[in-house]
Amino acid sequence: MSEHSKLMRDALPTSAGIIRLLNERTINRIAAGEVVERPASAVKELVENSIDAGASRIDVVMVEGGRSLIQVIDDGRGMTPDELQLAVERHATSKLSDEDLVNISSLGFRGEALASIGAVAKLQVSSRSRGASDAWEITVDAGTKYEPKPTSMANGTKIEVRDLFYATPARLKFMKTARTEYGQAGDVLKRLAMAHPDIAFSLSDGNRTTFRAPPTAGLTEDARLERLGAILGKEFRENALEIDAEREGLKLTGFAGLPTYSRGNAQHQYLFVNGRPVKDRLLIGAVRGAYQDYLARDRHPILALFLEVPSEFVDVNVHPAKAEVRFKDAGLVRGLIVSALRHALAEAGHRASTTVAGAALGAMTAHSGASSSMPWGRQGERPNLPSGFGKVVEQVYAPDGQNTSLRFSDSAQLKLDPSGDIVQPSARHVENLPEQNFSDTPAETGSFPLGVARGQVHATYIVSQTNDGIVVVDQHAAHERLVYERMKIAMDQTGVARQALLLPEVVELEEGPAERLLARVEELAGLGLIVEAFGEGAVVVREVPALLGKVDVKGLVRDLADELTEYDQALSLKEKLEEVCGTMACHGSVRAGRRLTVDEMNALLREMEATPHSGQCNHGRPTYVELKLADIEKLFGRR
Repeated sequence: MSEHSKLMRDALPTSAGIIRLLNERTINRIAAGEVVERPASAVKELVENSIDAGASRIDVVMVEGGRSLIQVIDDGRGMTPDELQLAVERHATSKLSDEDLVNISSLGFRGEALASIGAVAKLQVSSRSRGASDAWEITVDAGTKYEPKPTSMANGTKIEVRDLFYATPARLKFMKTARTEYGQAGDVLKRLAMAHPDIAFSLSDGNRTTFRAPPTAGLTEDARLERLGAILGKEFRENALEIDAEREGLKLTGFAGLPTYSRGNAQHQYLFVNGRPVKDRLLIGAVRGAYQDYLARDRHPILALFLEVPSEFVDVNVHPAKAEVRFKDAGLVRGLIVSALRHALAEAGHRASTTVAGAALGAMTAHSGASSSMPWGRQGERPNLPSGFGKVVEQVYAPDGQNTSLRFSDSAQLKLDPSGDIVQPSARHVENLPEQNFSDTPAETGSFPLGVARGQVHATYIVSQTNDGIVVVDQHAAHERLVYERMKIAMDQTGVARQALLLPEVVELEEGPAERLLARVEELAGLGLIVEAFGEGAVVVREVPALLGKVDVKGLVRDLADELTEYDQALSLKEKLEEVCGTMACHGSVRAGRRLTVDEMNALLREMEATPHSGQCNHGRPTYVELKLADIEKLFGRR
């Protein structure tokens, strides 16, 4: 039985059927159970009070994960003795004008935090208001309040919470380890620090400071990105896209990571509404909808989004800890987030995250036990390179010709014949070209972001040279994205062109998947796939998208049936169709293992440069890796 249930049982004896008012101490303990779930909850409430008090510096100390001590010190406005006495009473607040619960502009407004904490712990609040000559402190011990008394301190407020939950021992059983509780509080403080870059924050365990965020306002042109970079790391700053959109009085700002800079869970998504950190299903769903075109289902973007809405547009009073909100027009909010994120991703073009190159370099770094500063051991000793690295080096082709330089026009486009192959009139296979001196001038390599093709490795990867490095392209992943984007454009404009099969293909399926596939025949027809019923648990395919060329029809249909089985019903029809496009594009792309000509490789690179989102395939994997010459030289000990 929960503590809340026990308290209610004691207050309402069922045997007598008596209804009576609960006493003040019991009421406070019930409120504490809602507001102060764990030490991190207490930290959140106290720090938000400091922010509302206009503090420019907030320091938090937690000993034993907050169980024995939570201390929050700020340099805010402070309180007088009379205000101190009111502050520890229930439902006493300075943050509501005329008891208006609609226009709320502060983080805290319920007036329950201090009273709730004081009901289950030993609470001491010391404060000195600005301009006052004296400081005062008040103590609350398990709900018992004491009179204020003089103390000494600088302007601001210091709150100490000792022996949290000692007045309700049952709650202690649900506390995690000190390290876990401390980490939860750290996450709370980081979120608040992201929303308020002009305030300095710190967190200490009593012995060392584990988190420090100096104020960033005025240090750079964008204080918010400076603060986010300090908290989320340099990699986030390098791979974040700026978000700035407005619609019907709603404004969305912040930064979102590139699709290739993602994580296996959604813990690194930070969402704020009017400066308040929230974990709202609507917002999380909107982010997922925006990225579903670029990420696999088990990958999640890293981002920090700040939504500003009129106070009457949002209800922040739907959750005791104010962790969830309710919007007046949820569709408008979702539409704004999805369109803003997709616009930023489109603007990124073929850009891929810097972490892709870092991971590649890390995998190539020699692992030697020698103490030499070189990447390998003693001079002349064979480098301990990763397995297969030597074969890669040996199989790089050099597409050169005698005394000539190949040059390629910016307008080179990828052309597809009915079979789905790339066609160029002057195509010559890479391995058959005679040796040639290539010019390494910027005029040749520097004019193209993805460089000029130098060869193909294992009939799967294109190697190109840029002005200051090399680029390695996964030909299947890259072409998959290009085909996908073409299908989307065709679907929006004139519909996808179809080609009839000489012999219709019958595909055997289970009854359920077949029914789901047949329920979408009209949408599939718009994508160029004509499917009809063919008895129980089977379909017949009569036409396929012309863009796909030669395609494994049975494999395509079975994959589509699986996709439709797993769809989230909340997705819009357009989003569902884009998922189908992605599956089709995968089946219609240049496969790994196919040798490409020089012109084909360069046409692919030029098309990638001109196509949005070409830095990642439809599943969020990178389509290319760029390695700078300086990094390569480090691998070989040249610098």
